[in-house]
Amino acid sequence: MSQARLMDGTALAGRILEETAKRAADLTERTGQAPCLATVLVGEDPASVTYVRMKRNRCRKAGIESRHVELPAATTTEELVGTLRELSADPTVHGILLQHPMGPHIDERAAFEAIAPEKDVDGVTFSSFATMSFGLPGFVSCTPGGIMRLLDEYDVDPAGKRAVVVGRSAILGKPAGMLLLARDATVTYCHSRTADLSAAVREADIVVAAVGRSRLIRGQDIKPGAVVVDAGYNAGNVGDVDFDSAVERASLITPVPGGVGPMTIATLLEQTVDAAVTAARQS
Repeated sequence: MSQARLMDGTALAGRILEETAKRAADLTERTGQAPCLATVLVGEDPASVTYVRMKRNRCRKAGIESRHVELPAATTTEELVGTLRELSADPTVHGILLQHPMGPHIDERAAFEAIAPEKDVDGVTFSSFATMSFGLPGFVSCTPGGIMRLLDEYDVDPAGKRAVVVGRSAILGKPAGMLLLARDATVTYCHSRTADLSAAVREADIVVAAVGRSRLIRGQDIKPGAVVVDAGYNAGNVGDVDFDSAVERASLITPVPGGVGPMTIATLLEQTVDAAVTAARQS
């Protein structure tokens, strides 16, 4: 069997961002106000600082205004909730991104729920999960949304296929499974307590690895011809899939980096412009 084709997230994200920049420029010209994404960072976690800087650079290139709020590591849940409610009430802010992790002393769910649903462009609130699960208008979680766009780009129709999602986080694993289910896949969630993970993966036509454990998914467990989406990112620039062995059995596979990551940011900025367009229409 020949090696898997790579699912090029960088190229697709570039096209999405190009279209997003055109829409942002058009909106700015029509209304005099650019779309605005507010990023909120608690503390100085090096990886988070890097991610936020990268997102702000992408905003600038796409014609999206970036407002950055830095809060000290000792910020309480109540203080963070207050900041997020202020941004939610600010008509010049169209989208809000709360960078996580935020520290063990903060109630992450309470913080997410302080974001107004119409500004939840990262798709992290209860409201966004519900609309996503029921197929109603709203914002998708950015990484799962980006994964679905990648599948579409490579003509992967989930209908009737067995999809195994390894990971059950509220903003990645769970919503990825719901989006696949909405497209008529038969979805199995696996996680740290799954007995015989290898057996479950071997049945999968589509594997979404989103558990945050380096090279957990081995090539020998990939069904020949399966589509493998690696949403993990671990130290050493490696994903949750052992790429070198999986590429020998899969039909399509995402590289790390350059697969899912760029799609996450593209989806975030596209949804920010969507939010700004909706706000302009309602004003």
